[in-house]
Amino acid sequence: AKLYLGAWYRGRAVLSGNPDDPHQWYMSRQLHPFDFAYIAGDAQTPVAGTNSDAGKVGDIVRALIPFHDDYMIFGCASSMHYLQGDPAVGGELHSIDDFSGIFGAQSWCFDKTGNLYLYGDDGISRVKRGTVFVENLSGFHLPKLLEDEAADPTTHRIVLGFDKRRNGIVIAITLLADGSNSDYFYDIAGRGFFKETYPNECGAYSMLYYSANDESNADLLLGCKDGYLRKFDDTAKDDDIGGSDQAISSYVLMPIKDLDEEDDDGQGRLNTATVELSGGASGGAHADSDGATLDIHVADSAEKLVESVKDGDTPLITRTYTGTGRQKRLRKKARGKWLGAVLKNSTVSQSWSLSKLSINTKLAGRIKR
Repeated sequence: AKLYLGAWYRGRAVLSGNPDDPHQWYMSRQLHPFDFAYIAGDAQTPVAGTNSDAGKVGDIVRALIPFHDDYMIFGCASSMHYLQGDPAVGGELHSIDDFSGIFGAQSWCFDKTGNLYLYGDDGISRVKRGTVFVENLSGFHLPKLLEDEAADPTTHRIVLGFDKRRNGIVIAITLLADGSNSDYFYDIAGRGFFKETYPNECGAYSMLYYSANDESNADLLLGCKDGYLRKFDDTAKDDDIGGSDQAISSYVLMPIKDLDEEDDDGQGRLNTATVELSGGASGGAHADSDGATLDIHVADSAEKLVESVKDGDTPLITRTYTGTGRQKRLRKKARGKWLGAVLKNSTVSQSWSLSKLSINTKLAGRIKR
């Protein structure tokens, strides 16, 4: 039989993923990973779903997720189940979610406190340690995540990894054929999602947090499309793609502003905008910011403004800044109901960070229909 899933639970090798029997699971004798003689019948006997009180899982098993010796989660195609205890001595199989499954064998990870994160039929969810309640994280922030990504288990791999240094979850959605990818970083403290895309060579096929004795060597490792192992480097200003580097293109749309919050038909006018880039002090442990470009967009509705930014429409005003600290004040005018400011940089060997963006506006009458 072919078995594509493996894990370690309560001293047993756990196997599943047989295409000819996808609901079945197997556990070896405790501390003997090559002993699968199910007829032994003692307290440490090997176990299969069919010869235990727990039974088979009532769905196609896609992932084996052990949490220490407490429980083993079976992530399935359209449901989630967990085995509590040892199946040879009364362990029982229970349901977590009867309506939502998991995408694939690597579409999960634990954070440092033991909370489980997974990518499934509802998007990105979390199961807090000590509970069996599935909390959806992406439904509000990314309501069309599944539709937009359109990932297929036969052509894509979705891998989750916990980045301890940055206290967040990396969600990598990679097309197996060429490494093209669409990724997200979930900031646990800020509870926000940040969209990312890596070069095709860096498309993540696997992730592992390496806990080194020397903390300076500990990091989240990514197994990539081109065969390299990579990690995130805060000091690097370009992406490594093997024989060369590739410029990082980054941008942020600041919180959009209603220029007349008291009148739905009222509009406002931008008077000035002042950018303050990070750095400039002598010494210190942090590098100075390189330059950045400020784009100003206006629109009659918030939705139109966001679409304009996403579609790459020409901004009403644009200015590029260089150097650190407070920049020359922008005094060009912009009139509209909603205003959005985009800061960006896509120059080779440059990175940027913002200390402050100040915008001064005033009311400017009613919108002309």
